[in-house]
Order: sequence, then structure tokens, then C-alpha cells
Amino acid sequence: MRPIEIPADALVVLTGPSGSGKSTFAQRHFAPEEVLSSDALREAILGDARDQTATEEVFRQLHGAAERRLREGLIVVIDATNVMVWDRQALLRLAERHGRPAVAIVFDLPLEECLAANSARPGRVVPAGVVRRQWRSMRRSLPHLAAEGFDPVQKLTSIVEVDRAEIRLLRGASGGAHDAEAESPPA
Repeated sequence: MRPIEIPADALVVLTGPSGSGKSTFAQRHFAPEEVLSSDALREAILGDARDQTATEEVFRQLHGAAERRLREGLIVVIDATNVMVWDRQALLRLAERHGRPAVAIVFDLPLEECLAANSARPGRVVPAGVVRRQWRSMRRSLPHLAAEGFDPVQKLTSIVEVDRAEIRLLRGASGGAHDAEAESPPA
């Protein structure tokens, strides 16, 4: 598998159902300050990542922090399900406002793998029906991600692909010629 090339000033939107490996992937490939996680914000605000009562506040803060990083020309990785078009559109508007590229990394794993990983999670297990709905929404979105404005759209279709994926951050002009490259550390 070729490395996923990402401009160093990009908005990176991780997309996939609960249990697909987004958070583990983000922790493995990006520095903590580069990742904005809806679950981590829920934990910080409410003391419980499972508490959905402050979703509006969580995403207001997530979008505010993302906008600040994009304005400064810093990479920002959004670790949330992002399976609904309106969630992605709000993020794409932030990238567009600051002239930054938007990259989608889609965790298109089989539903059974997501359900199994979700049920094995320590602490926060999402109801299976919710994971199924997220998975169906993600699958419906797949053909439209490039047209929405993501470039590239990188699909990971198995746990093996997720585990073997490498990230190459491209330094220099967004999406153009790059002065230097930095690869993510090996897992």
C-alpha cells in the first residue's frame, strides 16, 4: 500500500462508524495536538465520552479549535464519525474559508468487524443499532466524497489496511510541489 499523502496544512476528516479504528489510527499517525476528537471533548466537558447531551457544544468547540489551526496553517485531524453529509459540509466550509486542502480518510471496514471491535472496546460501547446506522450512512456517502470537495479520498477497507497504512505529510504549498516530506512514525 502506498503512503497516504497529506499536505501539512490540511483538514483531515476521518470518516467511519464507531468501532472502525479511527481513534487508534489518529493516535498512531498524528501528534496529540493535531487531533480533535469529539469523544475527548465530551470527556473534557461532561466527564463522560458516552454522554450525548452536549453534542452541540462539543462540535461548536471542535469547529472553533479546527478553525484556529487552519487559520494558522496547521494540520488538523477530525476524529468523529463524520458519516453525515452536513457534518462534513461544515468542516469543508472551514477548510475553504482558510484556503486549506481537505482530505478524507474513510474507514470502510465490513460491518461485522466494526461491531466486533465496538463490543470489545474498554469503557465506551456504542449500541449495535447505532453502529449499523452509522455504517449505512457512511456507505451511502462513499460515492459523493470527492464531489463534496475532498481530495484525496483514501479508503481503508480492512483491519490489515488500517494497521499497515502510512501517512506522509507533504510540506510546502498545499496540494502542489513540496519542499520536504515527513512520514508518520512506524507503529
